[in-house]
Amino acid sequence: MRYKVNEIFYSLQGEGFWTGTPMVFVRFSGCNLRCPFCDTSHAAFMEMSADEILSAVRAAGGECRRICLTGGEPSLQLDEPLVRLLKAEGYALHIETNGTRELPEELDWITLSPKSAIVLQQADELKLVLAPGVNPAKWSDFNTPNLFLQPCDDNGRTNVAEVKDYILAHPQWRLSLQTHKLLGIR
Repeated sequence: MRYKVNEIFYSLQGEGFWTGTPMVFVRFSGCNLRCPFCDTSHAAFMEMSADEILSAVRAAGGECRRICLTGGEPSLQLDEPLVRLLKAEGYALHIETNGTRELPEELDWITLSPKSAIVLQQADELKLVLAPGVNPAKWSDFNTPNLFLQPCDDNGRTNVAEVKDYILAHPQWRLSLQTHKLLGIR
């Protein structure tokens, strides 16, 4: 199989539970949703085999053994053969997904970032972007030990005060910032 990959790079996780942790990011191109605040260019991609992805991950991350599969929506392409190959090489696999599709087995960490109806029943963390019209209360009882609320960055305008006020009134939520953008890194 050939996968449409937007980019593969090594950096620090900038959001959610694993903020500050070194990871190799495999950003897939394409999504089944079109969020106006998305930071992925879906028109730009290269087609890669599983072996080519593994080679690029090794080249980018060196000794780092943690991969974040992201997008777009990685579940549109991610399959058992790619997961098995990366796991066989000793990588811990994280995925950031909108939750609209089933996921392969053997993923180590699931970050659900819902934007519409979902099929996932549980995740390791739920990271909700507080975009206009989003109601965090709808997600407060989702099956996860970690609830994160994140300001929406819409062309440089953010709703940080609204997010802060919501979290202070609903302390089961924690703040997630796009620290990679604050630090000026990928």
